[in-house]
Amino acid sequence: MSDLRAEFDRLRSADRVDPDEVAALWTRLRPVRVDDVLGRWRGGDFTAGHPASAMLTGLRWHGKDFSDPTDAQPLVCRGEDGALFSHTKAAGGGAASLWDVGFRGDVTATMVYDRMPVFDHFKAVDEDTLVGVMNGKLEPYFGVADLYWFWLERDR
Repeated sequence: MSDLRAEFDRLRSADRVDPDEVAALWTRLRPVRVDDVLGRWRGGDFTAGHPASAMLTGLRWHGKDFSDPTDAQPLVCRGEDGALFSHTKAAGGGAASLWDVGFRGDVTATMVYDRMPVFDHFKAVDEDTLVGVMNGKLEPYFGVADLYWFWLERDR
């Protein structure tokens, strides 16, 4: 197991995480391009106490679906019946697109929400695991301007 994977696993399973620890891991991860992230992903977050976590839990967030660079579904949720659906009525309108965008010195695949000034930037732990960071004008949506750190794993 790589050092990066071990650090990711430690942070993901921790009861409480300092966002600076996730940011430090981020600096060591490999940038990805849009083509690298196409497909279905299941996700979760690092337990850093960000209000986005509670919102996503309430929506029963499962992950993201990047079928095409112009057709990204950021809020794939699990319904009462267990079926997955794209939650188009929640924050951001449930639609986005993918672009290669610069963030913290790296150009990496980034999801741009259609209806809110927010970006999700991605870097790779390995071929099937991404760390994401939500950046932008977060305060109107979550009451804080802090970055929101999360992870995605390929949903096969």
